[in-house]
Amino acid sequence: MKLDPDDGEQIMEYFKTHALLSREKALLQASVRDQKKLLVENAKLKKDIEQLRNQLFFDFLTTYSLYIITSLSKTTLRTITSLSAVLPLSARALLSPAPPPASLSSTSTTPVNQPASPAEALAAVPTNPHPPSTFSQDRRDRQTRPSSDLLSLGAEPRVDVSRLDLRVGRILSVRRHPLAETMSIQEVDMGENAPRTVVSKLGGKIHLEELQGGLVVLLCNVKACKMRGVASQARLLCCSTSDDCIELLAAPMGSTPGDRVTFLNYPGDPDRELPSKQRVWELLQPDLQVDSRGVANYKGCGFEVKGKGLCRAPSLTNCIIR
Repeated sequence: MKLDPDDGEQIMEYFKTHALLSREKALLQASVRDQKKLLVENAKLKKDIEQLRNQLFFDFLTTYSLYIITSLSKTTLRTITSLSAVLPLSARALLSPAPPPASLSSTSTTPVNQPASPAEALAAVPTNPHPPSTFSQDRRDRQTRPSSDLLSLGAEPRVDVSRLDLRVGRILSVRRHPLAETMSIQEVDMGENAPRTVVSKLGGKIHLEELQGGLVVLLCNVKACKMRGVASQARLLCCSTSDDCIELLAAPMGSTPGDRVTFLNYPGDPDRELPSKQRVWELLQPDLQVDSRGVANYKGCGFEVKGKGLCRAPSLTNCIIR
């Protein structure tokens, strides 16, 4: 029986697609296994770090408390010694323990209406208790400052890839920038009400007609900025080994515009807009790479569109993402 050439081509195309999907599935399963193993190790390390941190904090508070108590004891002793040397004998009785009370049966040798002696009158004058309490209050204030400073260490915002709003987009049209030979302007469908305009420096490095209709990955929560008079509303992610060898990072097959790219080891919601002063993108970019299998990753954790696969470089391996 003879096969129609068109049927043969369709069969071959089916087998190619099936083989490609099988390879993709195997790679994804291997990546998931590695990520689960890393999650377990990370959880154990976090627990050990938390225990060490608590122990260090407790040791610090204990040492600082002993230091404060010792300092207060020495200061109080010096104060009592200096007062004892300056005050008269009658006033020193205030600093010494009170004598036991006399029994009711003993007779008083001083008449009731007889005025007290000058020494007894001086001893009856109360001293001002405020300076010691003020001094101890200052010490307590100093003691509480280090703990508040330590607690403030955890208030710093996180800097990891979960702060980036990475999404899949489809390039609807592409044209050269009218004012710059090395720039191009793309209209990209992001699954929103209207496409976004993106300006990139790909004019002289990629055949622009090949970009149209492709699924790409974009950084969407950067602040919009004008590039040679045209406002750019997102950033195209590309991979490169040099300035002359550049490819756009490709989303997995079956992705739709607007799908979010996530990272298994770094959950969390992205920033509404990346603060320009914190330079989050510049801090994270050195860890955004393509591995030897062509998979895009951050610190070994793959760029994943849930249920659809991993983001890849079309042909490059072991290169950076920018």
